[in-house]
Amino acid sequence: MLTLYTWGTPNGRKVSIMLEECGLRYSVKPIDIGAGAQFDPAFLALNPNNKIPVLVDEEGPGGAPITLFESGAILVYLAARTGKFLPSDDPGRFETLQWLMFQMGSLGPMLGQAHHFLRFAPEAVPYAMKRYSDETRRLYGVLEGHLEHHDWLAADQYTIADIAAYPWVDRHDYQQIDLAHYPNVQLWHDRISARPAVQRGMKVPA
Repeated sequence: MLTLYTWGTPNGRKVSIMLEECGLRYSVKPIDIGAGAQFDPAFLALNPNNKIPVLVDEEGPGGAPITLFESGAILVYLAARTGKFLPSDDPGRFETLQWLMFQMGSLGPMLGQAHHFLRFAPEAVPYAMKRYSDETRRLYGVLEGHLEHHDWLAADQYTIADIAAYPWVDRHDYQQIDLAHYPNVQLWHDRISARPAVQRGMKVPA
């Protein structure tokens, strides 16, 4: 049995999309981060870093339970568990992991800061707003240049790299980004948005 502890954020939705794409049965435990549920001792026992998502697999490797946090690690785990969305050949696998790390190390953190300073900060901080807006546009430029020559981020196929990046790009309005200025990113985004499993995963938690 798989249990997903999550909330409606890009990082949470990466995992719900992956679970839906893999056709796995799972239950959902909403963690209302706006209400501070991530600081509850019961949740901290699952992730001492008080972040969603967390995945608990009661039948993990060797049949033993396993608890995982960090969305990228969960995606890799589910790909290994199912044999889906992570190429088995070395070049394809490492290219996919490269773009997954791009999302984890650059796209997510920088766009997350843009969300905060452009939308949620209690007061305007012009330096931070400009810094993270500029970096967000730079990263969209990286995606645009790559997707000019590729339909997908890695290995010429839909992978966990696309699943990881998509929910962040889907919130382009939070980042004050007009996808019309990034036509190849727009096509990639629309291609993923049309997938039924993605549509289901983006509604979790209901």
